[in-house]
Amino acid sequence: MLLIAGLGNPGQGYAKNRHNIGFMAVDEIARRWGFSPARSRFQSLAQEGAIETPEGPVRALILKPQTYYNESGRAVGEALKFFKLKPADLVVFYDEIDLAPGRFRMKTGGGAAGNNGIRSVAAQVGPDFRRARLGTGHPGQKELVHGHVLSDFHKVEMKWVEPLLQACADALPLLALGEDEKYQAEVMRLAPAEKVDPRKAARGD
Repeated sequence: MLLIAGLGNPGQGYAKNRHNIGFMAVDEIARRWGFSPARSRFQSLAQEGAIETPEGPVRALILKPQTYYNESGRAVGEALKFFKLKPADLVVFYDEIDLAPGRFRMKTGGGAAGNNGIRSVAAQVGPDFRRARLGTGHPGQKELVHGHVLSDFHKVEMKWVEPLLQACADALPLLALGEDEKYQAEVMRLAPAEKVDPRKAARGD
């Protein structure tokens, strides 16, 4: 079984924030693969379904923790323990300011790089879970980060946000089979984005 968690903040006021692109990604996955309606479970909105792969269907549970972003680990840890899953069975979709807008990277393990949601998950389940990092760009200066991640995507940015979310959903069978590198490559093939240094781009360097 695969546990797919998206990070974000609950409530309509946060729905279009950059910090909520993890929620947006798992919503698109649930829609694309016909998951069940959401219900309250594990301090989250949870949806059940299956991902069709060449090797047969893979059962999956999508979680959108309702604990607020920085406490996401409480919800994710509860679900992981309940199903007796290993960190390798967990994929977390979240916003990554150190990737240019529209870039996508898979990673297993490592530090939190200042992301409190990831730090919270690691505190509950250990660091060795799989991370689906959705590039949202950097505002250029550290003191601007908080406002940046809690601001809404501009209408013009949806030209790259929507294709990226659709690519994450369409390529999902590769993720379900544990082919993380191939999944990353397929997402970027379906939704190409320019590779630039997000800090330099923000400063106009």
